[in-house]
Amino acid sequence: MHFRSFYRFSFAATMLCSSIAFAQAHPDTRAADKMPTAEERANPPKTWIDQDTGHRVIRLTDEPGSASFYFNVNGYTPDGHEMVYTAPDGIHVLDLTTHKTRSVVKGMLHTIIVGHKTPSIFYIKPEENAIYKTNVDTGETKLLAKIPPHGNISTVNADETLAAGTYDEVDRPNEQFGHNDGKSTTGVSPQTSPLEQAANKGEMMERRLAARIPLVLYTLDLTGNGKITPLLHSTDWVNHLLFSPSDPSVLMYCHEGPWQAVDRIWTIRTDGTHNQLMHQRHMAMEIAGHEFWGQNGETVYYDLQTPKGQDFFLASLNLTNGERRWYHMDRNEWSIHFNVYKDGELFAGDGGDPGQVAKAHDGEWIYLFHPELLKNTGLQSKDFVQPGVLHAERLVNMSKHNYALEPNVSFTPDGKMIIFRSNMFGPTYVFGVEIEKAKP
Repeated sequence: MHFRSFYRFSFAATMLCSSIAFAQAHPDTRAADKMPTAEERANPPKTWIDQDTGHRVIRLTDEPGSASFYFNVNGYTPDGHEMVYTAPDGIHVLDLTTHKTRSVVKGMLHTIIVGHKTPSIFYIKPEENAIYKTNVDTGETKLLAKIPPHGNISTVNADETLAAGTYDEVDRPNEQFGHNDGKSTTGVSPQTSPLEQAANKGEMMERRLAARIPLVLYTLDLTGNGKITPLLHSTDWVNHLLFSPSDPSVLMYCHEGPWQAVDRIWTIRTDGTHNQLMHQRHMAMEIAGHEFWGQNGETVYYDLQTPKGQDFFLASLNLTNGERRWYHMDRNEWSIHFNVYKDGELFAGDGGDPGQVAKAHDGEWIYLFHPELLKNTGLQSKDFVQPGVLHAERLVNMSKHNYALEPNVSFTPDGKMIIFRSNMFGPTYVFGVEIEKAKP
Protein backbone atom coordinates (compact mmCIF):
# COMPACT_ATOMS: atom_id res chain seq x y z
CA MET A 1 0.00 0.00 0.00
CA HIS A 2 1.08 3.59 -0.49
CA PHE A 3 1.90 5.79 2.49
CA ARG A 4 0.27 9.10 1.61
CA SER A 5 0.96 11.01 4.78
CA PHE A 6 2.65 10.40 8.10
CA TYR A 7 0.08 12.33 10.11
CA ARG A 8 -2.87 10.89 8.20
CA PHE A 9 -1.80 7.44 9.39
CA SER A 10 -0.64 8.56 12.81
CA PHE A 11 -3.49 6.82 14.61
CA ALA A 12 -2.40 3.38 13.36
CA ALA A 13 0.36 2.10 15.61
CA THR A 14 0.07 -1.35 14.06
CA MET A 15 0.40 -0.47 10.42
CA LEU A 16 3.46 -1.45 8.40
CA CYS A 17 6.41 0.78 9.18
CA SER A 18 8.27 0.69 5.86
CA SER A 19 7.79 4.40 5.18
CA ILE A 20 10.27 5.29 7.92
CA ALA A 21 13.05 3.92 5.75
CA PHE A 22 12.40 6.80 3.38
CA ALA A 23 12.19 9.65 5.87
CA GLN A 24 14.68 11.37 8.09
CA ALA A 25 13.90 11.00 11.78
CA HIS A 26 12.68 14.10 13.58
CA PRO A 27 15.27 15.12 16.18
CA ASP A 28 14.39 15.06 19.86
CA THR A 29 14.87 18.64 21.05
CA ARG A 30 13.91 18.16 24.70
CA ALA A 31 16.32 19.51 27.30
CA ALA A 32 18.22 16.97 29.38
CA ASP A 33 16.05 17.59 32.44
CA LYS A 34 12.91 16.87 30.39
CA MET A 35 14.06 13.48 29.13
CA PRO A 36 12.48 10.37 30.72
CA THR A 37 14.55 8.80 33.46
CA ALA A 38 15.56 5.15 33.53
CA GLU A 39 13.00 4.59 36.30
CA GLU A 40 10.21 6.25 34.29
CA ARG A 41 11.02 4.09 31.29
CA ALA A 42 11.04 0.92 33.37
CA ASN A 43 8.09 1.79 35.59
CA PRO A 44 6.00 4.61 34.12
CA PRO A 45 3.55 5.99 36.68
CA LYS A 46 -0.02 4.79 36.42
CA THR A 47 -1.64 7.98 37.72
CA TRP A 48 -0.71 11.35 39.18
CA ILE A 49 -2.10 14.82 39.82
CA ASP A 50 -0.42 17.40 37.61
CA GLN A 51 1.23 19.84 40.00
CA ASP A 52 0.80 22.75 37.59
CA THR A 53 -2.90 22.25 36.84
CA GLY A 54 -4.47 20.18 39.63
CA HIS A 55 -5.96 17.67 37.17
CA ARG A 56 -5.55 13.92 37.50
CA VAL A 57 -3.76 12.12 34.66
CA ILE A 58 -4.12 8.37 34.15
CA ARG A 59 -1.99 6.09 32.01
CA LEU A 60 -4.65 3.93 30.38
CA THR A 61 -2.50 1.42 28.48
CA ASP A 62 0.31 -0.86 29.58
CA GLU A 63 1.75 -1.80 26.19
CA PRO A 64 4.83 0.22 25.15
CA GLY A 65 4.08 1.57 21.70
CA SER A 66 0.32 1.70 22.25
CA ALA A 67 -1.57 4.62 20.75
CA SER A 68 -5.01 6.19 20.56
CA PHE A 69 -6.53 7.08 17.20
CA TYR A 70 -5.88 10.16 15.08
CA PHE A 71 -7.69 13.19 16.51
CA ASN A 72 -10.61 13.25 14.04
CA VAL A 73 -11.15 9.49 13.71
CA ASN A 74 -13.77 7.83 15.89
CA GLY A 75 -12.24 5.36 18.34
CA TYR A 76 -15.30 4.86 20.57
CA THR A 77 -18.07 2.26 20.41
CA PRO A 78 -21.60 3.55 19.72
CA ASP A 79 -22.68 3.04 23.34
CA GLY A 80 -19.75 5.19 24.51
CA HIS A 81 -18.50 2.53 26.93
CA GLU A 82 -15.32 1.41 25.18
CA MET A 83 -12.36 2.83 23.29
CA VAL A 84 -10.31 1.01 20.67
CA TYR A 85 -6.56 1.56 20.56
CA THR A 86 -3.54 -0.01 18.87
CA ALA A 87 -0.44 -1.73 20.19
CA PRO A 88 2.50 -3.46 18.50
CA ASP A 89 0.71 -6.83 18.62
CA GLY A 90 -2.61 -5.63 17.16
CA ILE A 91 -5.88 -3.99 18.15
CA HIS A 92 -7.09 -3.66 21.75
CA VAL A 93 -10.16 -2.36 23.58
CA LEU A 94 -10.30 -0.30 26.77
CA ASP A 95 -13.36 -0.28 29.04
CA LEU A 96 -13.75 3.41 29.87
CA THR A 97 -15.37 2.68 33.23
CA THR A 98 -13.12 -0.04 34.66
CA HIS A 99 -10.03 0.77 32.56
CA LYS A 100 -9.60 -2.94 31.89
CA THR A 101 -8.20 -3.81 28.47
CA ARG A 102 -8.39 -6.81 26.17
CA SER A 103 -6.93 -7.85 22.84
CA VAL A 104 -9.36 -8.00 19.91
CA VAL A 105 -7.34 -8.59 16.73
CA LYS A 106 -3.77 -9.83 16.47
CA GLY A 107 -1.38 -8.98 13.67
CA MET A 108 0.16 -6.21 11.61
CA LEU A 109 -2.89 -4.17 10.65
CA HIS A 110 -3.95 -0.71 9.55
CA THR A 111 -6.90 0.53 11.59
CA ILE A 112 -9.49 2.72 9.86
CA ILE A 113 -12.30 3.65 12.28
CA VAL A 114 -14.73 2.32 14.89
CA GLY A 115 -18.24 2.05 13.49
CA HIS A 116 -20.90 4.60 14.35
CA LYS A 117 -23.66 1.98 14.01
CA THR A 118 -22.17 -1.23 15.44
CA PRO A 119 -19.32 -1.88 17.93
CA SER A 120 -16.99 -2.87 15.11
CA ILE A 121 -13.42 -1.96 14.27
CA PHE A 122 -12.75 -1.58 10.55
CA TYR A 123 -9.19 -2.30 9.44
CA ILE A 124 -6.98 -3.33 6.53
CA LYS A 125 -4.85 -6.45 6.30
CA PRO A 126 -1.99 -5.10 4.13
CA GLU A 127 -0.84 -8.53 2.96
CA GLU A 128 -4.31 -9.16 1.50
CA ASN A 129 -5.03 -5.54 0.49
CA ALA A 130 -8.49 -6.11 1.93
CA ILE A 131 -10.79 -4.39 4.42
CA TYR A 132 -12.16 -6.36 7.39
CA LYS A 133 -14.39 -5.63 10.34
CA THR A 134 -14.41 -7.27 13.76
CA ASN A 135 -17.13 -6.87 16.37
CA VAL A 136 -15.17 -5.89 19.48
CA ASP A 137 -17.75 -7.49 21.80
CA THR A 138 -18.30 -10.84 20.06
CA GLY A 139 -15.07 -11.18 18.08
CA GLU A 140 -17.02 -11.96 14.91
CA THR A 141 -14.81 -11.08 11.95
CA LYS A 142 -15.79 -10.57 8.32
CA LEU A 143 -13.92 -9.86 5.10
CA LEU A 144 -15.77 -6.94 3.49
CA ALA A 145 -14.02 -6.11 0.22
CA LYS A 146 -10.77 -6.00 -1.69
CA ILE A 147 -9.08 -2.66 -2.22
CA PRO A 148 -8.27 -1.69 -5.82
CA PRO A 149 -4.64 -1.75 -7.03
CA HIS A 150 -2.56 1.30 -6.06
CA GLY A 151 -5.37 2.19 -3.66
CA ASN A 152 -6.17 2.80 -0.02
CA ILE A 153 -9.16 3.13 2.28
CA SER A 154 -9.40 5.96 4.82
CA THR A 155 -12.92 6.05 6.28
CA VAL A 156 -16.27 4.25 6.67
CA ASN A 157 -19.64 5.99 6.54
CA ALA A 158 -22.23 6.38 9.29
CA ASP A 159 -24.38 3.36 8.37
CA GLU A 160 -21.30 1.22 7.61
CA THR A 161 -22.32 0.50 4.01
CA LEU A 162 -19.52 2.36 2.22
CA ALA A 163 -15.81 2.96 2.64
CA ALA A 164 -13.92 5.72 0.84
CA GLY A 165 -10.38 6.08 -0.38
CA THR A 166 -8.24 7.02 -3.34
CA TYR A 167 -6.37 4.99 -5.92
CA ASP A 168 -3.64 6.08 -8.31
CA GLU A 169 -4.33 5.71 -12.00
CA VAL A 170 -0.61 5.20 -12.60
CA ASP A 171 1.88 3.33 -10.42
CA ARG A 172 4.43 5.86 -9.13
CA PRO A 173 5.14 4.65 -5.58
CA ASN A 174 8.51 6.40 -5.27
CA GLU A 175 6.79 9.77 -5.59
CA GLN A 176 4.32 9.15 -2.77
CA PHE A 177 4.62 11.12 0.46
CA GLY A 178 7.15 9.39 2.70
CA HIS A 179 9.05 7.95 -0.24
CA ASN A 180 10.43 11.13 -1.79
CA ASP A 181 14.10 10.15 -1.77
CA GLY A 182 14.44 10.61 1.97
CA LYS A 183 17.38 8.99 3.70
CA SER A 184 17.06 6.15 6.17
CA THR A 185 18.29 6.92 9.65
CA THR A 186 19.86 4.67 12.25
CA GLY A 187 20.08 5.00 16.01
CA VAL A 188 16.67 6.59 16.38
CA SER A 189 14.20 6.24 19.22
CA PRO A 190 12.21 2.98 19.38
CA GLN A 191 9.16 5.18 18.96
CA THR A 192 10.21 6.37 15.51
CA SER A 193 7.37 4.99 13.41
CA PRO A 194 4.55 6.35 11.25
CA LEU A 195 3.21 7.83 14.49
CA GLU A 196 5.89 10.49 14.35
CA GLN A 197 6.60 13.47 12.13
CA ALA A 198 9.54 13.19 9.76
CA ALA A 199 12.14 15.95 9.96
CA ASN A 200 11.88 16.49 6.19
CA LYS A 201 8.07 16.42 6.19
CA GLY A 202 7.67 19.85 4.59
CA GLU A 203 10.07 19.03 1.77
CA MET A 204 8.30 15.73 1.09
CA MET A 205 4.92 17.47 1.02
CA GLU A 206 6.19 19.96 -1.57
CA ARG A 207 7.46 17.11 -3.75
CA ARG A 208 4.28 15.08 -3.48
CA LEU A 209 2.09 18.05 -4.40
CA ALA A 210 4.30 18.80 -7.42
CA ALA A 211 4.19 15.17 -8.61
CA ARG A 212 0.63 15.61 -9.97
CA ILE A 213 -0.12 11.89 -9.82
CA PRO A 214 -3.51 11.15 -11.45
CA LEU A 215 -5.83 9.64 -8.86
CA VAL A 216 -9.47 8.79 -8.25
CA LEU A 217 -11.49 9.56 -5.14
CA TYR A 218 -13.90 6.63 -4.80
CA THR A 219 -16.30 4.72 -2.58
CA LEU A 220 -16.22 0.97 -1.99
CA ASP A 221 -19.42 -0.97 -1.25
CA LEU A 222 -19.18 -2.95 2.02
CA THR A 223 -22.52 -4.76 1.78
CA GLY A 224 -21.27 -7.65 -0.33
CA ASN A 225 -20.59 -6.72 -3.93
CA GLY A 226 -17.41 -4.65 -3.48
CA LYS A 227 -18.58 -2.12 -6.08
CA ILE A 228 -16.20 0.76 -6.75
CA THR A 229 -17.82 4.13 -7.50
CA PRO A 230 -15.53 6.94 -8.69
CA LEU A 231 -16.47 10.34 -7.27
CA LEU A 232 -13.67 12.57 -8.52
CA HIS A 233 -10.70 12.38 -10.91
CA SER A 234 -7.82 14.67 -9.99
CA THR A 235 -4.11 15.27 -10.28
CA ASP A 236 -4.18 17.09 -6.96
CA TRP A 237 -3.07 15.25 -3.82
CA VAL A 238 -6.37 14.18 -2.23
CA ASN A 239 -6.13 13.04 1.40
CA HIS A 240 -7.66 13.07 4.90
CA LEU A 241 -10.98 11.50 3.90
CA LEU A 242 -13.61 11.45 6.67
CA PHE A 243 -17.30 10.61 6.38
CA SER A 244 -19.89 12.55 8.36
CA PRO A 245 -20.69 10.73 11.63
CA SER A 246 -24.43 11.14 10.95
CA ASP A 247 -25.07 11.47 7.21
CA PRO A 248 -23.82 8.39 5.32
CA SER A 249 -23.85 10.27 2.01
CA VAL A 250 -21.48 13.15 2.93
CA LEU A 251 -17.71 12.78 2.67
CA MET A 252 -15.15 15.37 3.74
CA TYR A 253 -11.71 15.34 2.15
CA CYS A 254 -8.78 17.67 1.64
CA HIS A 255 -6.51 18.87 -1.11
CA GLU A 256 -3.25 17.99 0.59
CA GLY A 257 0.06 19.81 0.54
CA PRO A 258 1.51 22.89 2.23
CA TRP A 259 -1.65 24.59 3.48
CA GLN A 260 -0.81 27.99 1.99
CA ALA A 261 -0.53 26.38 -1.46
CA VAL A 262 -3.92 24.64 -1.62
CA ASP A 263 -7.64 25.20 -1.10
CA ARG A 264 -7.79 22.46 1.47
CA ILE A 265 -11.18 21.52 2.96
CA TRP A 266 -13.96 20.08 0.77
CA THR A 267 -17.11 17.97 1.05
CA ILE A 268 -18.71 15.83 -1.64
CA ARG A 269 -21.75 13.57 -1.72
CA THR A 270 -21.48 9.86 -2.49
CA ASP A 271 -23.27 10.36 -5.80
CA GLY A 272 -20.46 12.71 -6.86
CA THR A 273 -22.51 15.90 -6.53
CA HIS A 274 -22.11 18.98 -4.30
CA ASN A 275 -18.32 19.06 -4.42
CA GLN A 276 -17.88 22.18 -2.27
CA LEU A 277 -15.02 24.16 -0.75
CA MET A 278 -15.57 24.73 2.97
CA HIS A 279 -13.33 27.78 3.47
CA GLN A 280 -12.42 30.47 0.96
CA ARG A 281 -9.26 32.37 1.88
CA HIS A 282 -9.24 36.15 1.80
CA MET A 283 -5.55 36.96 2.13
CA ALA A 284 -2.19 35.67 0.96
CA MET A 285 -0.69 32.99 3.24
CA GLU A 286 -4.02 32.40 5.00
CA ILE A 287 -4.24 28.72 5.95
CA ALA A 288 -7.01 26.37 7.06
CA GLY A 289 -6.70 22.68 7.91
CA HIS A 290 -6.73 19.80 10.38
CA GLU A 291 -10.46 19.67 9.79
CA PHE A 292 -12.87 17.54 11.81
CA TRP A 293 -16.60 16.89 12.19
CA GLY A 294 -18.76 17.94 15.10
CA GLN A 295 -20.48 15.07 16.85
CA ASN A 296 -23.85 15.60 15.19
CA GLY A 297 -22.33 15.74 11.71
CA GLU A 298 -23.72 19.19 10.92
CA THR A 299 -20.61 21.25 11.58
CA VAL A 300 -17.09 21.23 10.15
CA TYR A 301 -14.35 22.62 12.42
CA TYR A 302 -10.82 23.57 11.44
CA ASP A 303 -7.63 25.39 12.38
CA LEU A 304 -7.56 28.85 10.74
CA GLN A 305 -4.58 31.22 10.67
CA THR A 306 -4.73 34.73 9.15
CA PRO A 307 -2.00 34.66 7.98
CA LYS A 308 0.01 31.52 8.67
CA GLY A 309 1.76 31.62 12.02
CA GLN A 310 0.43 35.06 13.02
CA ASP A 311 -3.21 35.10 14.13
CA PHE A 312 -5.00 31.98 15.34
CA PHE A 313 -8.62 30.83 15.27
CA LEU A 314 -10.65 27.68 15.68
CA ALA A 315 -13.22 28.11 12.91
CA SER A 316 -16.45 26.31 12.07
CA LEU A 317 -19.07 26.07 9.33
CA ASN A 318 -22.56 24.74 10.03
CA LEU A 319 -23.62 22.91 6.87
CA THR A 320 -27.31 23.17 7.75
CA ASN A 321 -27.70 26.93 8.22
CA GLY A 322 -24.41 28.23 6.81
CA GLU A 323 -23.34 29.94 10.04
CA ARG A 324 -19.63 30.51 10.47
CA ARG A 325 -17.89 31.02 13.81
CA TRP A 326 -14.29 32.03 14.42
CA TYR A 327 -12.96 31.59 17.97
CA HIS A 328 -9.76 33.52 18.59
CA MET A 329 -6.93 32.21 20.77
CA ASP A 330 -3.53 33.24 22.06
CA ARG A 331 -0.40 32.04 20.25
CA ASN A 332 0.58 29.83 23.19
CA GLU A 333 -2.85 28.17 23.13
CA TRP A 334 -2.72 27.18 19.47
CA SER A 335 -2.70 23.40 19.14
CA ILE A 336 -1.61 20.95 16.46
CA HIS A 337 -5.06 19.37 16.75
CA PHE A 338 -8.34 20.43 18.28
CA ASN A 339 -11.42 18.47 19.22
CA VAL A 340 -14.99 19.26 20.22
CA TYR A 341 -17.54 18.03 22.75
CA LYS A 342 -21.26 18.21 21.94
CA ASP A 343 -20.76 20.45 18.92
CA GLY A 344 -19.33 23.45 20.67
CA GLU A 345 -19.95 23.10 24.39
CA LEU A 346 -16.24 22.52 25.01
CA PHE A 347 -13.08 22.19 22.93
CA ALA A 348 -9.72 20.54 23.54
CA GLY A 349 -6.25 21.11 22.14
CA ASP A 350 -2.94 19.26 22.32
CA GLY A 351 -0.63 22.30 22.29
CA GLY A 352 2.69 22.47 20.49
CA ASP A 353 6.38 23.07 21.01
CA PRO A 354 8.36 26.09 19.68
CA GLY A 355 9.14 24.18 16.49
CA GLN A 356 5.50 24.13 15.36
CA VAL A 357 3.85 26.74 13.16
CA ALA A 358 2.81 28.99 16.07
CA LYS A 359 6.39 29.19 17.44
CA ALA A 360 4.84 29.27 20.92
CA HIS A 361 7.29 29.79 23.77
CA ASP A 362 4.89 28.26 26.33
CA GLY A 363 2.52 26.02 24.37
CA GLU A 364 3.35 22.54 25.63
CA TRP A 365 0.05 21.74 27.37
CA ILE A 366 -3.11 19.72 26.95
CA TYR A 367 -5.82 22.38 26.89
CA LEU A 368 -9.51 22.56 27.68
CA PHE A 369 -11.23 25.50 25.98
CA HIS A 370 -14.43 27.22 27.05
CA PRO A 371 -15.90 29.06 24.03
CA GLU A 372 -17.55 32.46 24.22
CA LEU A 373 -19.34 34.14 21.32
CA LEU A 374 -18.98 37.91 21.40
CA LYS A 375 -22.13 40.02 21.53
CA ASN A 376 -22.86 41.81 18.26
CA THR A 377 -23.91 45.41 18.92
CA GLY A 378 -23.32 46.52 15.33
CA LEU A 379 -24.61 45.64 11.87
CA GLN A 380 -26.27 42.27 11.46
CA SER A 381 -25.94 39.95 8.47
CA LYS A 382 -26.35 36.22 8.01
CA ASP A 383 -23.18 36.38 5.87
CA PHE A 384 -21.01 37.72 8.68
CA VAL A 385 -18.65 35.46 10.60
CA GLN A 386 -19.74 35.22 14.24
CA PRO A 387 -16.66 36.17 16.34
CA GLY A 388 -15.73 34.51 19.58
CA VAL A 389 -12.86 33.70 21.91
CA LEU A 390 -11.59 30.54 23.54
CA HIS A 391 -10.85 30.71 27.26
CA ALA A 392 -8.07 28.21 27.91
CA GLU A 393 -7.64 25.95 30.91
CA ARG A 394 -4.41 23.98 31.18
CA LEU A 395 -4.89 20.31 32.02
CA VAL A 396 -1.51 18.59 31.54
CA ASN A 397 2.02 19.94 31.49
CA MET A 398 3.52 18.40 28.33
CA SER A 399 7.04 19.86 28.64
CA LYS A 400 8.44 16.31 28.95
CA HIS A 401 6.68 15.23 25.75
CA ASN A 402 8.56 15.08 22.44
CA TYR A 403 6.18 16.80 20.02
CA ALA A 404 7.55 14.87 17.05
CA LEU A 405 4.75 12.59 18.26
CA GLU A 406 1.48 14.49 17.99
CA PRO A 407 -0.71 13.93 21.11
CA ASN A 408 -4.03 13.91 19.17
CA VAL A 409 -6.68 14.80 21.75
CA SER A 410 -10.26 13.49 21.86
CA PHE A 411 -13.10 13.72 24.38
CA THR A 412 -14.50 10.55 25.88
CA PRO A 413 -18.20 10.20 24.98
CA ASP A 414 -19.29 11.16 28.52
CA GLY A 415 -17.20 14.33 28.43
CA LYS A 416 -15.37 13.47 31.64
CA MET A 417 -11.91 12.90 30.22
CA ILE A 418 -9.65 13.96 27.36
CA ILE A 419 -7.64 11.17 25.75
CA PHE A 420 -4.17 11.72 24.30
CA ARG A 421 -0.99 9.83 23.62
CA SER A 422 2.46 10.72 24.86
CA ASN A 423 6.09 9.63 24.94
CA MET A 424 6.87 11.56 28.13
CA PHE A 425 8.05 8.31 29.77
CA GLY A 426 9.89 6.97 26.74
CA PRO A 427 7.64 4.64 24.76
CA THR A 428 4.26 5.89 23.62
CA TYR A 429 1.23 5.12 25.84
CA VAL A 430 -2.38 6.28 25.88
CA PHE A 431 -3.30 8.70 28.68
CA GLY A 432 -6.45 10.35 29.91
CA VAL A 433 -6.82 13.54 31.91
CA GLU A 434 -9.91 14.20 33.99
CA ILE A 435 -11.68 17.42 33.04
CA GLU A 436 -12.85 18.04 36.60
CA LYS A 437 -10.05 19.07 38.93
CA ALA A 438 -8.90 16.51 41.44
CA LYS A 439 -10.35 16.96 44.91
CA PRO A 440 -7.85 17.69 47.72
